[in-house]
Amino acid sequence: MDSETRLPLTSTKSSTPRASWLASRRLARVFCLDDFEPVAKRYLPRPIFGYVAGAAETNTSYRDNRAVFQEYGFMHRVLRNVSTREQSITLLGRHYAAPIGIAPMGISSLTGYRGDLAQAQAAERSGIPMILSSSSLIRLEEVVEAAPHTWFQAYLPSESERIAALVDRVAQAGVETLVVTVDSAVVPNRENNLRNGFKTPLSPDLKLLWDGLTHPSWSLGTFLRTLARHGMPHFENSGAERGAAIVSRHVARDFSGREHLDWDELRRIRRQWQGRLVIKGVLHPDDVVTARQSGADGVILSNHGGRQLDGAISPMRALPQAVDVAGDMAVMIDSGFRRGTDIIKALALGAQCAFVGRPFNYAAAIGGEAGVDHAIRLLMSEIRADMGMLGITRLNELDPSMLVASPTLRS
Repeated sequence: MDSETRLPLTSTKSSTPRASWLASRRLARVFCLDDFEPVAKRYLPRPIFGYVAGAAETNTSYRDNRAVFQEYGFMHRVLRNVSTREQSITLLGRHYAAPIGIAPMGISSLTGYRGDLAQAQAAERSGIPMILSSSSLIRLEEVVEAAPHTWFQAYLPSESERIAALVDRVAQAGVETLVVTVDSAVVPNRENNLRNGFKTPLSPDLKLLWDGLTHPSWSLGTFLRTLARHGMPHFENSGAERGAAIVSRHVARDFSGREHLDWDELRRIRRQWQGRLVIKGVLHPDDVVTARQSGADGVILSNHGGRQLDGAISPMRALPQAVDVAGDMAVMIDSGFRRGTDIIKALALGAQCAFVGRPFNYAAAIGGEAGVDHAIRLLMSEIRADMGMLGITRLNELDPSMLVASPTLRS
């Protein structure tokens, strides 16, 4: 692990005056992360919004990801001087401004113009980690050039040779932290996509035309703007080579072929990869132990936002056991986080950082970089206020004794 390194807070200016005005108008009544969703629902075509918002089968895991936070109440302290509150953390040898990060999300540049870049640059400027998805539509080299501390998340290709080639490419791009997602060996049953008519690549048919005509702001501001300035988007980072175009009549995007992957493949990656290695998608404590024994620097407890195995428990339920067996590995978490109090509950149970997904996708869609900036500020402001009300000035003061299991708090 590297010695502590403080991330620079950079600034960028990429919006036109009109784009800034539109973003400000859409963000005017966004007061918390949940507020982004209804705005994005109006802005995005139904199939695309449904893809982002949806989960698997009955949404059992998706609902549990939110319900679990209502099962913990706070035992706060009072009359403490909390005027010097500070929420920075040290994670995997780097100093970050807050205990939050942006989770990897595919096709973010289809929901919002250059969405992957908007998220990465806003995260870099705010001093928090952002994980670029291998299902992203902007070359990882371009994203890392604009935001050098961006992490990269890999869905492993089916053959060892292709995995090695992808890892080489990620290293050559200058990525410092590689995140390997391990809970997607099998394609899940997301029947919501069938109901909404979503599939990738998109088919250039009358339905796609109708979706564009009925959502002109998205068509002009995201889709046609991307075509005019950057050409047809492709899945740029699923392997060492360029992947399929996002709109195609004949190309089928391959989600299969990962069933045979195992921990031996992960150990091969560890021997090849010289940077920080994080395993995402574990829940069982035995898998946390195996990840540590295989050389991982950290794990992200996750049920994929409820998008894989329906009925998988919330990562919050797995967190205490994971922390007990993780040793010196970093334990991070995602799936369902929306409020500063959610983050603080996870930290009190031993997590070092919580990653948030869908709201940042919506934020980039409706407001570009300004939208992501706004989302980050909202969450950081909530965490700062919550710390004051809890009676703490540093996050390392949090511990499980500040939480009380309170099923009666369920709504």
